[in-house]
Amino acid sequence: MTTEARAPGVTRRARGRVAAHWETWRPYTTCYPALLGLAGVLVAGGRRPAEIAVAVLTPVLGWLSGHYLGDHLDRHLDAIAKPQRPIPSGRMPPSVALAAGIGCAVASLAIAVALNWRILPIFAVAMSGIVAYSAVFKRLGLSGNLSRGVLSALALAIGAMTAVPWPPLELLPVAMGFLLHDTASNLIGTVRDVDGDRAGGYQSVPVRHGVTAAVRLAAVLWVAGTAAVGAGALVAEQPGAQLTLVAVAVVIGGCALSVARPASLTARRALRSHELLVAERLVLTSAVVAGAAGLGVAVPVLVPALVFSLVLQGRMRSRHEFPDETPKKGERP
Repeated sequence: MTTEARAPGVTRRARGRVAAHWETWRPYTTCYPALLGLAGVLVAGGRRPAEIAVAVLTPVLGWLSGHYLGDHLDRHLDAIAKPQRPIPSGRMPPSVALAAGIGCAVASLAIAVALNWRILPIFAVAMSGIVAYSAVFKRLGLSGNLSRGVLSALALAIGAMTAVPWPPLELLPVAMGFLLHDTASNLIGTVRDVDGDRAGGYQSVPVRHGVTAAVRLAAVLWVAGTAAVGAGALVAEQPGAQLTLVAVAVVIGGCALSVARPASLTARRALRSHELLVAERLVLTSAVVAGAAGLGVAVPVLVPALVFSLVLQGRMRSRHEFPDETPKKGERP
């Protein structure tokens, strides 16, 4: 076979590998850890470009590491419920996902401790939580959902610690708010995955207690988490700005929960509800940014983050979650 004849096949394989990594990143989710880090550093008073860059990049790299490592650990469950994903479909070897996850984690740690070595134990807890979520807690129900919420609180703390030795007390109410909020969001995600989790032997909240109980618990946690972020405005530099965006988040979150009504909830409606929560949590995180630096900073950051997330979510997410959304051979994705 000539070099010219081999070249198209090599190019297709290379593109396939790149696409597999792109899918694994779930790029529509990456603005959220970036905003968590930004919120943390701004609340802590960080304004230097290096502090902000590290506060944003560290959680994003950690987030990508979590996707790679989570997909590596979940590959047997995904082979049952989501065979179209990169690892079970054969488009990414498990060893590559493991190496990429470790590489992202090492890069994240390196840039973080360059500014503050005290981040090391916080980072170790976060990475342990990422691994423990897929390896242990995900199959045990509410503890898995809570572990995901803890990761968001830790991302805020790490962002703050790029500017100060330890997270300030002012960050505590919003950190607790995002812990509860993301526990709720992850619960809605388990409703979407209930059939696959049941088939794989995972005892999620909706598998053990039913969809209605899971949605009601998610609603309670969402209300508590959003209220905590709103309460954080009491110690914010610009409380009015923070409360303005919290109010916007309440409207979007209310729509998300209305979509997740138990009486008419299907896997696709649960996905739609979670997609709205993806947008809502960007607004809620930007509320904390606004409380620290004003709407003039928060809104120009929020708008492109929303556009980027929503456009890519619309193009990619259904295919990532449902096998029958995978393009057939010859079709464009």
